[in-house]
Amino acid sequence: MQALKDRIAAEGRNLGNGILKVDSILNHQIDPVLMMQMGEEMAARFTGHKIDRILTAEISGIGPAIATGFVLKVPVVYARKIKPITMSGPVFLETAPSHTKGVNVSLLVAAEFLHEGENVLIIDDFLASGKTLAALARMVVSAKANPIGAGCVIEKSFEDGRDYMVRNGFNFQIESLATITSMDDGKIVLA
Repeated sequence: MQALKDRIAAEGRNLGNGILKVDSILNHQIDPVLMMQMGEEMAARFTGHKIDRILTAEISGIGPAIATGFVLKVPVVYARKIKPITMSGPVFLETAPSHTKGVNVSLLVAAEFLHEGENVLIIDDFLASGKTLAALARMVVSAKANPIGAGCVIEKSFEDGRDYMVRNGFNFQIESLATITSMDDGKIVLA
């Protein structure tokens, strides 16, 4: 998606260690026009799939997930990182590493929001190692629902997240709106 690539090239910052700062686009400030364009593009890439629900992880996945859900007219569920007192009953719990926090984080979804037999599209901000997407996909499988694909705003292909997904049994359609092939020497190289 060229508009996204242009914004990454203009505003993205390579902080080293594979960390890309795109706070002015996605992770702190949200450009609603660009976000809706991303939702339209993501929905178009999954045309032909029956999608009942979208699953994402808080917080940076929520914007693109809502934009995609709006276009597809389906509900969006996000995995919480901390269990609120209002979350009662059974939950699906997975852990995944946070690249920016440097620790493993919990991902929790109340069982009432993932239904058996539904087709679930996973949306997230980044595809890097693939471990967050795999954790979300495991939740979908635990709910006896069907993970039909994953859409990511930005993929860092040099971190092999796609291969990780396949090695862990998730051989479904994965779409990325922008792909970064290298972040060596302080650069950001877009595909």
